[in-house]
Amino acid sequence: MSLIHEAILTTATLDGGTHIAPLGFRREGAYIVLAPFHPSRTLDNLRATGVAALSHTDDVRVFAGCLTGRREWPLTPCAHIPCGRLGNALSHSELNVIRVEEDSVRPRFYCREVASHNHAPFPGHNRAQAAVIEACILISRLGMLPMDKLEREMAYLAIAIEKTAGPHEMEAWGWLKEKIEAHRAAERVA
Repeated sequence: MSLIHEAILTTATLDGGTHIAPLGFRREGAYIVLAPFHPSRTLDNLRATGVAALSHTDDVRVFAGCLTGRREWPLTPCAHIPCGRLGNALSHSELNVIRVEEDSVRPRFYCREVASHNHAPFPGHNRAQAAVIEACILISRLGMLPMDKLEREMAYLAIAIEKTAGPHEMEAWGWLKEKIEAHRAAERVA
């Protein structure tokens, strides 16, 4: 099994816009493989336009923001494909979809890397940044995971936040906690 890497994926829309979402990806031989869940705008855009960009950033607010309705992040046009990429990316890869393996839950899009660019050194994620990214993955599965599991995982991740978070990580963590509270409130009403 290949490693899953976390990044910000931007996909071109049919109207010339750009959709932004966090997404894990794999490298399999010469391909970058994307597997978005059904239903999603990311999946629809990949099918419709066949282009995307993976942006790597150390600003975890982008990950948390996308999951909490904050999708207005500065974008820059890609050099080789008709798609935007994250403006503050430390690096990015421009992708063309080559083939799709259909699946009722998560189709697999095999992409060719058209270009790869480094813009700034990547210092690595600190523990709080890693905790925010892990929490984002949990929150992307709200409604799929039992609430007690989510609470246990978040309590463990909070240790890293308390010990190593800076202002950006604290802001992202707050957004994620608000999202969980809104989900709980909606479950109580239902």
